[in-house]
Amino acid sequence: MNLREYYKSDADFIQAWISSEEELYKWSADRFNKYPLEADDINQSYDQQIASGRFIPLTCVDECGNTFGHFIIRYPRDDDDTTVRFGFVIIEPFLRGVGFGRNMLLLGIEYVRENLKAKRIDLGVFANNPKAFRCYQSLGFKEYGRRICKLPVGDWECIDMELFLD
Repeated sequence: MNLREYYKSDADFIQAWISSEEELYKWSADRFNKYPLEADDINQSYDQQIASGRFIPLTCVDECGNTFGHFIIRYPRDDDDTTVRFGFVIIEPFLRGVGFGRNMLLLGIEYVRENLKAKRIDLGVFANNPKAFRCYQSLGFKEYGRRICKLPVGDWECIDMELFLD
């Protein structure tokens, strides 16, 4: 399992892994608000953010180069390089729940340690996604807050979590 830079062709996989409106919002919160999502929607959004230099999309591949996971790292504030945020975490559906997501994020944590100046990683997970919450806990993320997000599919509770790096 390896992380590599995001290719525009990865959007075809990502959009195919989102099979319902609920999955779209669990993956993207309110960042897209369009179902079904198309690959061009992802690439257009990413192009704008990548240009900022504070948005790093990564793709996880197996030893044969097959794409099976994706997430982004972004700096939530323009004036702060000490915190990054993980988001848009997704794994190919038939590989969910067996450790691939956890291993992908371990690689992401290592990427931050080796390549960025950040001392803290945070993320948000919806309370209606308990498997993801447990995955993040197993990596050492701790809850630091809760908030309600108003989404087109209803009001969902978001749990904010953080991990401090040594």
